[in-house]
Amino acid sequence: MDIRDEEMRYAIALTMVEGIGPSRAKNLIAFCGSAKAVFEEKKANLLRIPDIGLHSIRALKKSNTMHRAESECLFMEKYQVSPLLYHEADYPDRLKLCSDSPVILYTKGVANLNNQFTLSIVGTRSATSYGKSLCLELVRDLAKLQPLVISGLAYGIDICAHRASLQFGVHTIACLAHGLDRIYPPMHSTVAREIVSCGALVTEFPSGTNPDRECFPSRNRIIAGMSDCTIVVETDRSGGSIITAHLASGYGREVFAFPGRSTDRHSSGCNALIKQNVAA
Repeated sequence: MDIRDEEMRYAIALTMVEGIGPSRAKNLIAFCGSAKAVFEEKKANLLRIPDIGLHSIRALKKSNTMHRAESECLFMEKYQVSPLLYHEADYPDRLKLCSDSPVILYTKGVANLNNQFTLSIVGTRSATSYGKSLCLELVRDLAKLQPLVISGLAYGIDICAHRASLQFGVHTIACLAHGLDRIYPPMHSTVAREIVSCGALVTEFPSGTNPDRECFPSRNRIIAGMSDCTIVVETDRSGGSIITAHLASGYGREVFAFPGRSTDRHSSGCNALIKQNVAA
């Protein structure tokens, strides 16, 4: 789809309206028929939509997000970023099944987001040599199945999963908690460039979005939602990997975790997921 397409611009603008998240945005589009029609609909009709109150309508009517959407389209055109609307064929089918899936995904790369077998590999940012070895062996052994490996480009297990995928010729997706005008952490920029050539960078956030703390749980739901299963290699009892595992379980996806010694802090989260029957 041409990124200058009118409907795409209105959809981007809708995602930028304060207080209207993915679920409300999709409800509005379903009721009005298009993103453009949402901005043109009368207040009285908007009030008839479930979960759309006066605050949301006021934000929509006062919104000046069309200018920002135009700028985003120019950015995408300049840097070869492809937007995917939630109802389009190339949008990840597994993610479509999640009620809180993003209205738009911004993608850069060549990977098929609807690969036959997709899995996410996540874990602690403070990975041990043992955890890194497990991750490498896991990707190596799965390579023959030609999976799509998804992770978050973070320190530790995430970057190990991406590097192992590149090493063994496995397509990989880096799901980001910021816009595509930057890479975080910056030291992973080289890996990100390699991923673009044989996989993709994916985010729901427009350019200019910083990797703020609240963006990471949102990013984690995309990692979980795009995957047939989530594999936790190493993790403490709290953190992003635990969030991703519980999100995946909530979506009805398989969750697996590598068990470790009871005295090993970096295995405590994996052991807890198994004990709680969240992971096998």
